[in-house]
Amino acid sequence: MSAKSTVPGQFTLVLHSHLPWLAHHGRWPVGEEWLYQSWAASYLPVARVLRNLAAEGRSHLLSLGITPVLAAQLDDPHCLSGMHHWLGNWRLRADEAAMNGNTALGAHEHRLATAALADFETRWRHGASPVWRELIDADAIELLGGPLAHPFQPLLDQRLRAYQLGEGLADARQRWGHTPAGIWAPECGFTPGMERDYAAAGISHFLCDGPALRGDTTLGRPVWDSDVVVFGRDLHVSYRVWSPKSGYPGQPYYRDFHHYDHATGLKPARVTGKTVAGPDKAPYDPELAAAAVDRDVADFVETVRERLIAESERIGRPALVVAAFDTELFGHWWHEGPQWLEKVLRALPEAGITVGTLTDARDRGYVGERVELADSSWGSGKDWRVWAGDQVRDLVDLNAEIVRLALDTLDKMRTDQDGLRDSVADQLLREAVLTVSSDWAFMVSKDSAAGYARDRAHQHAHAVREIAAAVSAGQLAKAGQLAAGWSAADGLFPALDARRLGPAALEGH
Repeated sequence: MSAKSTVPGQFTLVLHSHLPWLAHHGRWPVGEEWLYQSWAASYLPVARVLRNLAAEGRSHLLSLGITPVLAAQLDDPHCLSGMHHWLGNWRLRADEAAMNGNTALGAHEHRLATAALADFETRWRHGASPVWRELIDADAIELLGGPLAHPFQPLLDQRLRAYQLGEGLADARQRWGHTPAGIWAPECGFTPGMERDYAAAGISHFLCDGPALRGDTTLGRPVWDSDVVVFGRDLHVSYRVWSPKSGYPGQPYYRDFHHYDHATGLKPARVTGKTVAGPDKAPYDPELAAAAVDRDVADFVETVRERLIAESERIGRPALVVAAFDTELFGHWWHEGPQWLEKVLRALPEAGITVGTLTDARDRGYVGERVELADSSWGSGKDWRVWAGDQVRDLVDLNAEIVRLALDTLDKMRTDQDGLRDSVADQLLREAVLTVSSDWAFMVSKDSAAGYARDRAHQHAHAVREIAAAVSAGQLAKAGQLAAGWSAADGLFPALDARRLGPAALEGH
């Protein structure tokens, strides 16, 4: 009898890849530098891991969410040029470290940078879409989509919510020739009624955090009276990897994320200990880290195995375990994350564990009773406080004001137009979409570059006000100039067409 018969159920890994629109909005320490670091440390190696596994004939490895706003940056000519420059500079910094006496660090980083440069120049130089499409076409991954620019949907006007979702799915079709059937909703934000939006958009399944299902995540659940299924993140398993208090990346032999060599910007130390100050940390040793990866792969596989067996016994049928993480954990935050990912995706089947996507879970019948899913998110408190709390009340009010102004202006413009596409209307809508990105409130609530986040929200709001004022005053030439000026920085989603925004009569339905 094969080992597979000993472990009931299915394990599903879900990754969520997202960054806000950073192009043309500062370089360091928060702007484009954030994009290039994540690209080099996470997107390049994670794609390489998936490609390696697909080349071995492995399929249905995981469900991969790529938000439209991130996809736009990974295909953007300005970002592609900046990324190529950043990778070359990374190798120069590695060589500088070696010349300054840190030969081990310099050699390690030089190897990584050289491999990344070769990978980028071979496969990514003209955009990321072919990279992802190859994996989708090979059936290595299930693609998850999302709304255009990652709004916190429960707080968003119904018209704009439906527009962003529909356009986000269309954007995926345009880039990859594939419309996602599932989404990782921004911040896992949900409010009753959204399941009807999903059904109308052709979405068959989405993700929520475990507490939204009161921790009972072992089966998908149809939501309210719809056929849309929600899958819950299993925190027992997910937190083995990444939790607020513990998890693998904090192990002493992994590379320390926070301590920099200020001369080169490289990270020379290992974690060593949670109470050890940066200058006192031990130097990073890739061999010690590799041994830690092997230990943590074994620990995770055993954790999944025990969870599947226990949950299957508890519910009296084969259970589902879903572990879900930000893609940026693998490489950017946790340097060794891609190594761990590749090894764990090989080790799980070897341990007799069935691995599949969220679509596989639905198709294989891992669906239970209906759930009356309530207001929820995966943020602090599992409610909406991160995006609607007192600390971001100004941004909540700003979003409401800007959405109202943008929609009112667009409705007035529509009555004056001849049905042709209007670049002013498109840019007005584009800036409103960027204003209501969930990232700005998140960064303020978490005190993570809060100044940058507030500046970004107000900058896009200013663009909306400026264009709307010119339109309302009948200064159409000025409105055109303003829209063109803002488009130079915020020209993402060139297919965005304000004519597809639903009419005002739909509001509230």
